[in-house]
Amino acid sequence: MLPDLNRVIEQVSKEKGIDKGIIIAALEDAMLSAARRTFGLEHQIEAKFNADIGEVELFEIKTVVDQITDPTNQIAVKDAKATLDPDAEVGDELLSKLSQEKFGRIAAQAAKQNIIQRVREAERGIIFNEFKDRKGELFSGIVQRFERKNIIVNLGRTDAILPEKEQIPRERYRQGDRIRAYILDVELTSKGPQIVLSRTHPGLLTKLFEQEVPEIYEGIVEVKGAAREPGGRAKIAVYSNDRDVDPVGACVGMRGTRVQSVVQELRGEKIDIVPWTADQAEYVCRALSPAKVSKIIMDEDERAMEVIVPDDQLSLAIGKKGQNVRLASRLTGWRLDVRGEAEAEEEARNARASLVSVPGIGDVTAELLYQHGFKSAEELATSDVDTVTQVDGVSAEKATTIIAAAQKHVEEKRAEAEARAEADARAEAEARAAAEAAAAETPAGNADAAPGAEQSDDASTAAAPGAEQSGDASTAESGSSEEGGA
Repeated sequence: MLPDLNRVIEQVSKEKGIDKGIIIAALEDAMLSAARRTFGLEHQIEAKFNADIGEVELFEIKTVVDQITDPTNQIAVKDAKATLDPDAEVGDELLSKLSQEKFGRIAAQAAKQNIIQRVREAERGIIFNEFKDRKGELFSGIVQRFERKNIIVNLGRTDAILPEKEQIPRERYRQGDRIRAYILDVELTSKGPQIVLSRTHPGLLTKLFEQEVPEIYEGIVEVKGAAREPGGRAKIAVYSNDRDVDPVGACVGMRGTRVQSVVQELRGEKIDIVPWTADQAEYVCRALSPAKVSKIIMDEDERAMEVIVPDDQLSLAIGKKGQNVRLASRLTGWRLDVRGEAEAEEEARNARASLVSVPGIGDVTAELLYQHGFKSAEELATSDVDTVTQVDGVSAEKATTIIAAAQKHVEEKRAEAEARAEADARAEAEARAAAEAAAAETPAGNADAAPGAEQSDDASTAAAPGAEQSGDASTAESGSSEEGGA
């Protein structure tokens, strides 16, 4: 043992930030374990730190009895009075100090390892308690090493991990670089606290603006939401509690200095600052900026919006590979379906035509149904009375009639379509059968026709001499007629 453990305990307590009581308890447990290794587990031994002498003392506990049945843990009254306590009585538990010089090398090494382990566990617990409440904060560290594609970051008292999936694409670091990241999670594992960092979380964007914009830190400007596609583009919604403070201007800063600082920290990620409003339709219009919106159709039950934009604004509203509309959807929390005016008008015409085709539905009723969200006779046929009665001017009785007419109309259309499909299939089958029959007859006909063709050739050949003879005959006739004339 060291001559004075008080100094050692004081030093370790300051360096590790561990309470002295934890270190003393670790020392006592380690000495007790070493004593049991040396003297045997059957002995009743107690360890106690004596601050006056700076030493952990070991005592063996003996029970005073009249007749000894367990020599290891019992002592006779006579012997107890002679060696331990003159006033000993039956039933007393007496302590006798054990010499630590009997400890072997293995027992001493085990005691040392026990102390180190207990101190390490206490240190891990302190680190976990320190960081568990810092979840969601921004923290700076030094890149220490790389494990596969994960980055190990030194935060000072402990290390944290920046997983590959939480890294910004195409962002590269070298050992010794300073890095700022968002504390995503803190877990206590068997190997100690594991702190998970993120560079892709929207919270990183929010925290960076808090550091750069005093109005956000003071609560004058609030960040209502943020959405990111790390390394590409981001949107952040802000709101001012003071009418005299422009939330967007406060975040942009003089000549854009504030927002540029955040952009540089995020390695050139483009940031759209959106003024927040309680009007959800207007909020979506602002979130889709820089595109202009012509019309919005809301479905609050499904939390979805159909956004109509001018045709020349469609690509701008959707963004590169759908990036703009994706970010706007994440920022607002609404599912967005962006369409051009021409496409929307074509769909509206088809929807109105489908609804008007139902017997009993006029132009006005069809328009009201369309405005309420019905886009075809099929949708109307599968609806219920309660939904249809929400349309202005439609009673429960009329709704029942409309739904029944729509169902009958849809059934008739389906029957016509099936009959048409059957007729087409039948005609196709007949045409195929005729083609197969013609194909089967063609080779035999060609084979029979070939000899006939040869015979006709022979006949032509045979007729050739006759033709010459007839030619001679006609010549002869011609000559005789000439003679007769003469």
